Amino acid sequence: MRLFFPPASPRSDLASLLGQSRAAFVGIALLSAVLNVLLLGGSIYMMLVYDMVLPGRSVPTLAGLFAMVTAVYVFQALLDHIRSKLLLNVSTSVDVSLSRRVHRLIGEIARTRGGDALQPMRDLDTVRGFLSGGGPTAIIDLPWMFFFIAVLFILHPLIGATVLVGGLVLVTLTVLTDRLSAAPMERVTATASQRHLAAEGSRRHAEVLRALGMEGRVGEGFAQISRQHLAANDRLSSVAGTLGGISKVFRLLLQSTVLTVGALLVMDGRASGGVIFASSILSSRALAPVEMAIANWRGFIAARGSWRRLKALMNALPREAPHHTLPAPVASLSVEGLSVCPPGTDRMTVRDVSFRAEAGEAIAVLGPSGCGKSTLVRALVGVTQPAAGAVRLDGATLDQWCADDLGRHIGYLPQNVELLGGTVAANISRFEPEASSDAIVTAATLAGVHQLVLQLPDGYNSPVGQDGSALSAGQRQRIALARALYGDPFLIVLDEPNSNLDEAGEKALADAVRAATARGAIVVLVAHRASILDAVHKVLLMQDGEVRAFGPREAIVPDRRRPLRMPERIGQTAPALAVDA
Repeated sequence: MRLFFPPASPRSDLASLLGQSRAAFVGIALLSAVLNVLLLGGSIYMMLVYDMVLPGRSVPTLAGLFAMVTAVYVFQALLDHIRSKLLLNVSTSVDVSLSRRVHRLIGEIARTRGGDALQPMRDLDTVRGFLSGGGPTAIIDLPWMFFFIAVLFILHPLIGATVLVGGLVLVTLTVLTDRLSAAPMERVTATASQRHLAAEGSRRHAEVLRALGMEGRVGEGFAQISRQHLAANDRLSSVAGTLGGISKVFRLLLQSTVLTVGALLVMDGRASGGVIFASSILSSRALAPVEMAIANWRGFIAARGSWRRLKALMNALPREAPHHTLPAPVASLSVEGLSVCPPGTDRMTVRDVSFRAEAGEAIAVLGPSGCGKSTLVRALVGVTQPAAGAVRLDGATLDQWCADDLGRHIGYLPQNVELLGGTVAANISRFEPEASSDAIVTAATLAGVHQLVLQLPDGYNSPVGQDGSALSAGQRQRIALARALYGDPFLIVLDEPNSNLDEAGEKALADAVRAATARGAIVVLVAHRASILDAVHKVLLMQDGEVRAFGPREAIVPDRRRPLRMPERIGQTAPALAVDA
């Protein structure tokens, strides 16, 4: 395997995974050894027929030899089937073992890096496809080329030398294919990723593209990326096809050369007629793995590139350290000197933010667009990792919690509401398999969406569609609010929760905030509309990524009828501030 897959680092999950499959690979190697020895059967049979049966005209001898070679072929087919099944089991094991980590990797890339987050999944598919196909057998059979060449030397040194020279030429073509295919394959992978991102963007924004007459212009951009992808494919196919064609023609020429050398030896009396046919079959068998490798080199290069990317990403993925089960938070949220960079950038959009909230408090985060509010709240729920500082629940930083355990104590409504394909009930319950109907209805009632759900065709069993496409924007937002409230979480973070709500929805939101704080939860919400401020206790004002003021609502925003004015100094509390009514 290491001929095509470079050695992994000591901490590589992929290396340890293949280590677990070592017994299977040993079994595959042993089966390959037996198979390659059995492949001598056809050559020996032909040589004996020409050198023994035909001169002696013995039908019983021919029948016996035929029975033996038939048994050899039956065993060969059986062992080849077993080897294929073992490779399929190994590929399935790799997929099953890595699927959860690849899924986590997809989320990590989407949250922290941006770009094509689905590339690890395609890389896993490529590796699995390679392991279950003919690639590994070609690699395992490749060293046996020298075994067959050794047998040819036994038949006659001149025949063995001829095949050896030809084999070295084919190996040289293999190395040349590897060198010339590496760069085109990288280009194919890169353009394929760009093409996928462009297609996904068009899918997600199909309505806007149609409404604003942008389909043609965006389509031209997609066509340009597709042309680049096709050009890269053509370059790769040209390299692989040219060298593959050369190797095929050379192999045919080599077979004819072997026959010519054998004929000369027979005419010179130094070999029998059976040797000619046996050497022809053995030379073909000796060179078959090399030709197979060249013909399938594109798959080899793709699998090796996928292996390297997966190895690098797996090694860069933060390890899930063992977590002790912490008690449910009940007392406080503390933000200490928090600085945050958006995913994929080094620019801090939140700088040195500090504040504290006690159980039963609701905090409104206010400020102009682009001041870092959404970046701040993503850090509060652990979606974005701090560049500096910490977020603590009851004194414990968020990374001290297992992500799934922490999620049970957090309710989060992002600015861009996204629902998963499934029913309304499944989305509200966060897809908990054993979620109770009472808990789902309670969360929906708190969000003021219970009656709305009952009016849907199948009530709580109504499908929401992919990304909630079967619902209106307001319905999606209220169902997402119910999801945030599900399970009575301690920390509830809402990013512009009233952006798509009507008057009834805003009242339900305010009631939900009051109910949550009444039971001892902490609510942090980002809002541009002042109607929600009556339900909060404190206000955090932000500008340019920094805290301008933090304190009781009455002190920060005494009059909601006048426009909001930011204080000039960080940390200054301005009693005359107000927001639009």
